Amino acid sequence: MPYLKPERPEKVSAPSLRASKERGERLVCLTAYDYPTARLVDEAGIDIILVGDSLGNVVLGYGNTVPVTLEEMLTHVKAVRRAVQRALLVADMPYGSFHTGADEAVKNALRLVKEGGAEAVKLEGGHKRVHLVKRLVDEEIAVMGHIGLTPQSINKLGAYRVQGKTAAAARQLLDDARAMEDAGAFALVLEVVPREIAQLITESISIPTIGIGAGVHCDIQVLVLHDMLGLSFGKQARFVRPYANLHDTITDAVSRFADDVRNGTYPSEEESYGLPAEAADELHITATQKSKSEKS
Repeated sequence: MPYLKPERPEKVSAPSLRASKERGERLVCLTAYDYPTARLVDEAGIDIILVGDSLGNVVLGYGNTVPVTLEEMLTHVKAVRRAVQRALLVADMPYGSFHTGADEAVKNALRLVKEGGAEAVKLEGGHKRVHLVKRLVDEEIAVMGHIGLTPQSINKLGAYRVQGKTAAAARQLLDDARAMEDAGAFALVLEVVPREIAQLITESISIPTIGIGAGVHCDIQVLVLHDMLGLSFGKQARFVRPYANLHDTITDAVSRFADDVRNGTYPSEEESYGLPAEAADELHITATQKSKSEKS
């Protein structure tokens, strides 16, 4: 079925994503972690904004997503909520926030929704998370699933690797996807899986798939904003396409500002505020004194 250009509804919602899949539309998802970038992303027409626990890597300076806390997530979700008007706002449930029982998972998800303003939450895992997804959905919380490479499992995986490379592993991913759909997830992230498996999953379930390193056949594509803008450090994954190089842009701007300050060309007279003549006369600031001050 050929993909069509989306009609751009007024407000994106979890149910509207399935309708977009049925119409064959390609949608777009990006991460955002603060007010200004979230506002720019939303105004650019992005359909889903994910406040991902990737903020641990690209904003907070952690080596991976494991240390990110619920309180840190809440701070960033609140900031993004203030900016977003049209996009569907999804918040990651960080590592440890849904691992100690369904009641605790519901409590933490409710905080992301009630305090943070998220319209949905995302959690990692396949079959072993089905009971949590069902419970959250029963509590009227929209849930986005996430299978394939699950970064929160880095200590178990040992390294970030392509998932589903064997027939058995691929079948497990397909089973996980169907289980997530049956549990009530409204969409499913497929991270770093072979494009053939991503296509098979996309064609086998009725909920939208969101690909990151999963090929072109997913219904929705997502990237980490900092990665695509050149604001990340270190080697990038092969699926990251750089759309800008803000690393060099920012470095150049900061260096030129520092040079101007050090050589005395910033601030200029036009960038400063002068004292009104009447006040200058009263304070006996003469033109000569002013001239000396300007030269010093």
